[in-house]
Amino acid sequence: MMDFIFFFFTTLGLVILQTVVIPDFSWFPNCFDLMIINVLYLSLFSQRYWVPFCLVIIGSIMDSLSGAPFFLHTASYLCIYLIVFFLRRLVFQRSAVFVFIVSLASACIYQGLVIFSVFLLQGQMIIAATDYRLCIGQIIGAAVGIPMGVWVLGTVHQNFLHVVKQSCRQMARKYRG
Repeated sequence: MMDFIFFFFTTLGLVILQTVVIPDFSWFPNCFDLMIINVLYLSLFSQRYWVPFCLVIIGSIMDSLSGAPFFLHTASYLCIYLIVFFLRRLVFQRSAVFVFIVSLASACIYQGLVIFSVFLLQGQMIIAATDYRLCIGQIIGAAVGIPMGVWVLGTVHQNFLHVVKQSCRQMARKYRG
């Protein structure tokens, strides 16, 4: 239950950061999708079967708020989850190199789906060199930002669980007598 509460508030915070805070800063005109951090963390370190259901909900929320073609975020999050789900059985998942490679692949999957959806909706003539530069910039930003974000999310999650465990012990001592 505590994991669900943590991921609920993490998702809420990342959605607010992605849709409200970052677009107002000129430093981040076109930031990568921050939800990929949450998706990768859930995919790498959660063994529960509710993760795909949560990813569909998170993707639907982001599809509704982003203005991108509907089901783009949901499809990319589920693709990322499936790739990580199958790869983590073959490779040591706690490796920093594995997290870096998976985060780079996740950013490429997301950007590939964005370019593909633009191509389907508006044709080849609309895709200009600036779109490719934008995608490459977002992939480079994601290659740096996602592994750090997964590490920070893991650290915050461990601290959250530690604080909850400590408070449960204190409450048990207090009310036991």
